[in-house]
Amino acid sequence: MSTPAAAPPSTEGSAIERYFKIAERGSTVGREVRGGFATFFTMAYIVVLNPLIIGTQADSTGGFLGGGDGPNLPMVAACTALVAGVMTLLMGVVANYPLALAAGLGLNAFVAFGIAKLPEMTWADAMGLVVMEGLIILLLVLTGFRKAVLHAVPAQLKTAISVGIGLFITVVGLVDAGFVRKAAGGPLGELGVGGFLAGWPLLVFVIGLFIIITLYVRGVKGAILYGILGTTILAMVVEAVFSIGSQTNEKGEMVNPTGWGLNVPSLPDAVVATPDFGLLGDFNLLGSFDKIGIVSASLLVFTILLADFFDTMGTMVAVGAEGDLLDEEGNPPNSQRILIVDSLAAAAGGAASVSSNTSYIESASGVGEGARTGLASVVTGVLFLFATFLSPLVAVVPYEAATPALVLVGFLMMQQVKEIDWDDLEIAIPAFLTIILMPFTYSITAGIGAGFVTYVFIKVVRGKIGVIHPLMWLVALLFVLYFGIDPIKGVLGVS
Repeated sequence: MSTPAAAPPSTEGSAIERYFKIAERGSTVGREVRGGFATFFTMAYIVVLNPLIIGTQADSTGGFLGGGDGPNLPMVAACTALVAGVMTLLMGVVANYPLALAAGLGLNAFVAFGIAKLPEMTWADAMGLVVMEGLIILLLVLTGFRKAVLHAVPAQLKTAISVGIGLFITVVGLVDAGFVRKAAGGPLGELGVGGFLAGWPLLVFVIGLFIIITLYVRGVKGAILYGILGTTILAMVVEAVFSIGSQTNEKGEMVNPTGWGLNVPSLPDAVVATPDFGLLGDFNLLGSFDKIGIVSASLLVFTILLADFFDTMGTMVAVGAEGDLLDEEGNPPNSQRILIVDSLAAAAGGAASVSSNTSYIESASGVGEGARTGLASVVTGVLFLFATFLSPLVAVVPYEAATPALVLVGFLMMQQVKEIDWDDLEIAIPAFLTIILMPFTYSITAGIGAGFVTYVFIKVVRGKIGVIHPLMWLVALLFVLYFGIDPIKGVLGVS
C-alpha cells in the first residue's frame, strides 16, 4: 500500500505530536486515533475468545481459573482486557510503535490442553511456567541476544515472514468468518457449508468485505474502521429480523452451522459491568517442577519460549513493513524497547493467569488506517481498559463483522512479495516455505522455523558455510529441536 511521504522533523505542534514523532513519521493525530480504534476492533475478540479457551477448561485436579468448581468467564475476560490494555499502553509510550498486545492464541490453547491437564498440575502451576518463560525471554532481551537474532536474519527472509503472516491472517479471517471450513471428505478446507455460502452471517461477511474494499479503493480515510462498524450494525439488523442465533451451544458444540461465529450481534442487556480482577497474582512459579519433574517442566518452558520468541519477531517486522517503518536492514525503530515490552507482557500474562501476552498481527489493520506511532497503541490500550467495564459491548461484534478487515490487511501485506528475489534459489526456497507453511500449518512459528532451517541447509549444500551468521546456526538448531520435541521426549523418557 502507498504511504504518506514522511515530513521533516519539526519542533512545532503539541507535546503529544513531538513525543510520538507523528509528523516525522508522516502521520497525523487523526490517523493515529483511527488506527488505534481499528486495531482494537479487529482484536477485541480476544476478550471473549480467551475466556472460552482457558476459562472453560478444568485443570488435572478439576479446578477452574479463579479457584471455583465451574467456569468464571467474566473474571477471565476482565483480566484479559486489563493486561492487554496495560501492556499495549506500555508499548505505545515506551517503544513508540503501533503494536498492540494481548493473550496469544495458540499459546493459550497449549497452556490449557498441553500443560494444565498434565497429572497433578493446577492452573497456578501452569501459569507459573508462563511467568518463567517471560522472565527468561526478558533476560535474553536485556543481554542483547534477542535483538542480535533479529539483526542476523537476512532482510529478504524477513520480507517472506511478513508475506507469510499476511496469508496467515487472511486464512484466519476466512476461517473465523466461516467462509472457509474444514472439508468433510478432504484434507483441507471447503467453501462455506458443504461448498456453498449458506446462511445470513456469511452474506454479511461478504457484504462487509466489499464495503471495506469499496471504501479503501476510493481512498476513504478510516475505511477499515468504518467497515467494521458498518458491518456490525448490518449484522445486528439481520439478527433482529431473522433471529439466527449462535453457531455453538454453551458447551462450545456446533449446533447451528449457519449461525453467527463468536458473538450474536444483538443489543446487550447491560452496557457496563463491574470487572473482577481476582486472578491477578494467582500463579505458582516453581510448582510444576515438583509435579512433573525438572526435565518435563523445562521442555514445556522451551516450547512456549521458542513460539513466543519468533512470533513476536515476525509480527513486529510485518507491521513495520506495512507502515514503511523499517530501516535498510529490515529492522523496526526502537526494536530493543519493543522486545522488552513484549517480554514483560509474556510474564504479565502468566502473573494475571490469562496466559502469555504477545504482539498481535491484527495491529496491521491500524497501520492500514495510517497509524505509524505509539499513539495508536495508546488509543488501543485505553480501549482495552474501558473494555474491562464494557464487556457487554465488546461481545456485540461477531467474527463476520471483524474479519473482513483481516482479509484486506492480508492483501496489503502480500504486496511485499515483490521485494523477494525469486531467481536466487538460496533465498527463494526458504522464503517460499516460510510463506506457505504459515497458513497451511496455522502457525507463524512453524513457517519461520522451516524458512530458517532451509536457509542454513541450502547454504551448507552449496558450500557457503562461511557466510552463515553464527546466530542463524544457533536458531536453526533450536528449531530442529523444536520440531523434534516429541521424539526428544520419547528418548528422554518423559511425557
